[in-house]
Amino acid sequence: MSEQSSFFAVVSRMKYIERWALMRNARPENLSEHSLEVAVIAHALATIGNVRHGRKLDADRAALIGLFHDTTEIVTGDMPTPVKYANGTIRDAYKDVEDQAAHRLLSGLPEDLRPTYEAIYFGADDEDDAYLRKLVKAADRISALIKCVDERQSGNREFWRAEQGCRSKVEQMAATCPEVRDFMDEFLPSYGETLDELL
Repeated sequence: MSEQSSFFAVVSRMKYIERWALMRNARPENLSEHSLEVAVIAHALATIGNVRHGRKLDADRAALIGLFHDTTEIVTGDMPTPVKYANGTIRDAYKDVEDQAAHRLLSGLPEDLRPTYEAIYFGADDEDDAYLRKLVKAADRISALIKCVDERQSGNREFWRAEQGCRSKVEQMAATCPEVRDFMDEFLPSYGETLDELL
């Protein structure tokens, strides 16, 4: 009989991790919802890169990395961005905590499956994987921006400054990633429209 493994049961708990915990939300967002949106956007960014910018990126892998990108928050909780990036010391310490949390999660996998998931969490040591992870980070920031837009459209002023900060970070990434620029120009404007407007 095989030994029991906790990895997937732990990952399924993403739905219990609330994002934006220090801010009043018109509609709460959990980590599962956010991760799905990041996966969809990351896939789109990699596809745009391949089709329009001559890249050879694995869009399916981008989506997979997006799905798992925040699972460490099951262990660490969602650290508010202003705290996480307050200074280099806190940022580096939190990165170390995230790495330890990833190893703890991965230890819940059987030995034979662990290398496959380690590659999702820690990646390959090559240029394409580094760029793919940069696009996943951009997708993460775009998702945060979309949340801010949704909250503002709901009349929630609590997210006004967060939207400015998120937009600024995404614009910085768009300067070096044309895929991000394309997404921002073509797809972001539709977010916040009513269903009738979208259809």
